[in-house]
Amino acid sequence: MKRRHLISLLGGTAAAWPLRALAQAPTRTYRVGLLSGGAPIGEKSPLGGSLVRGLARYGYALGRNLVFEPRGAETHIDRLPQLVADLVASKVDVIVTSGYPSALAAKQGPLPVVSYAAGDPVATGLVTSLARPGGNITGISDVSAEVTPKRLDLLKQFAPGLRRVAMLWNADDLGMTLRYRASEEGAKKLGISVVPLGVREPNDFEQAFDTMKGDMPDGILMVTDSLTILNRKRVFDFAAEHRLPAIYEFAFLARDGGLMSYGPDEDESLGRVAGLVDRILKGTKPADLPFEQPTRFQFVLNLKTAKSSGFDVPASLVVRADEVIE
Repeated sequence: MKRRHLISLLGGTAAAWPLRALAQAPTRTYRVGLLSGGAPIGEKSPLGGSLVRGLARYGYALGRNLVFEPRGAETHIDRLPQLVADLVASKVDVIVTSGYPSALAAKQGPLPVVSYAAGDPVATGLVTSLARPGGNITGISDVSAEVTPKRLDLLKQFAPGLRRVAMLWNADDLGMTLRYRASEEGAKKLGISVVPLGVREPNDFEQAFDTMKGDMPDGILMVTDSLTILNRKRVFDFAAEHRLPAIYEFAFLARDGGLMSYGPDEDESLGRVAGLVDRILKGTKPADLPFEQPTRFQFVLNLKTAKSSGFDVPASLVVRADEVIE
């Protein structure tokens, strides 16, 4: 059940838009590299699917005038430079990256780069300024400092007794470490103490779970990167087994079995990534394209997960949700 969805598509102007996009479709075939620190980004994955839909707005279609070249390091970050070299050899026109390590590796290469989910690009040193990124990279910036209080507020509404929240993040990923720190600062301002659980490899999750068992928190917030995505089911299962309310940063995690999520609307953000890709393919340099920030956010609530975990969901949260999974 979805709420407040597709409203922008109503009306004659929006109805005419697909015809205009087709009329302006590029005549040559473009090659877009997709670089991830985790699994390769498939066209039907949450990120890949949103990007396909976003590029369609500009007249690009897989199999007609668009080819994806996906590469994934499968959490072996040391492989990223070679994957960038592979993409250069494949003669892609632009690289879209997911995560900070991928963005950093692609930045070292000669190709234009559009980054997504890489954290705060200024704080990590990817660029010196959002308005004037310079170099060969642009993309969508992070807004964790602004969004984390909302996530924790939703978690507290779900569990009014929330006093301590465990935060899981990849401690080897600078972008996610900074996102964790922003989240930690937001929690402190709300009077919520944080149990920091940095992980660096899959085996570290068991240690994190043992730490929580020793002094159980009141809830969990998982910072999203390739490592935590790879191990998301383990986090879902632990939270369900111990009846811990957990909130995630992206809607696809709630749709995949997480209790709830609050974060940037993936279609909106990837649509803007697509817009940056389109401008680069038409000749604009990344240095002249300011980093953008998400403007639309989604609260997704998985009632199926809540029911199986034995939670009573406040009716006020059901009403507020943009999407409810039943």
